Amino acid sequence: MTATTWGSEQLDLDAYLARIGYDGDRRPNLTTLRQLHAAHSAAIGFENLEIVLGRPILLDLDSLQAKMVRQRRGGYCYEQNLLYAAALERLGFRVSGLGARVRMGEDIVRPVTHALLRVELDGEDWITDVGFGGEALLAPLPLRDGVEERQGAWTFGLAYEKETASWVLRSRHEDGWFDLYSFGTEQRFAVDYAVFNHYISTHPRSPFTGKIVVQKPGLDQRRTLVGRELTRVGADGSREAREVAPEEIPALLASDFGITLAPADAKALVATYQQ
Repeated sequence: MTATTWGSEQLDLDAYLARIGYDGDRRPNLTTLRQLHAAHSAAIGFENLEIVLGRPILLDLDSLQAKMVRQRRGGYCYEQNLLYAAALERLGFRVSGLGARVRMGEDIVRPVTHALLRVELDGEDWITDVGFGGEALLAPLPLRDGVEERQGAWTFGLAYEKETASWVLRSRHEDGWFDLYSFGTEQRFAVDYAVFNHYISTHPRSPFTGKIVVQKPGLDQRRTLVGRELTRVGADGSREAREVAPEEIPALLASDFGITLAPADAKALVATYQQ
């Protein structure tokens, strides 16, 4: 098999699809794309535990499969969307990478540190992103100005921002639209994500260095664990938060986020929070 953009010739497709619980159609159409996105989001949690455990984030496909497929761990945006891109490519989708500037409701120009994907289907572009964490898309969106879509109990929208020449992904909150991130249409490659990954996994100002950040989007509830604070946010606006004891964390990762830690990693993580 010849080399591909996302290394899909190295992917164990059957193992990946089993990991996300997908046994549907494998033809590259919109129904398949929607179902794959939903299955991946439901199965694989967002996490930065390698950084907390003092290990580098590896982005080669063999490492991604070992971690997220065979070990049943999670990952953050570069890990998840690179694995997902390889699967889409292997199934015959035309998929390219994009880069985004995270906003999270703030009018601040941040560097490009987030990865998302664009898929071309029947002459139309769609964005699909399984790696944004708690407020992530649950399904692809057509790349059209003004589009709105209900996904589970949540509503997402896309708007083209002329002043910055960029697209903005938004989530509807009780007080109106909430900007999640902005992105352009310049194509990004795995080598670009390797550079972004180095910054986000090592820089002291990165939100992912120094504390646990684990997130899981859901159809009617969003769950996050940041440091030792566990938060569950419901679509009705309800919010439950509590501090968890260090020894609770491994079991909580499994029950709430679908993340399975090896015994040695579980012990090391608990020890980190007992210091």
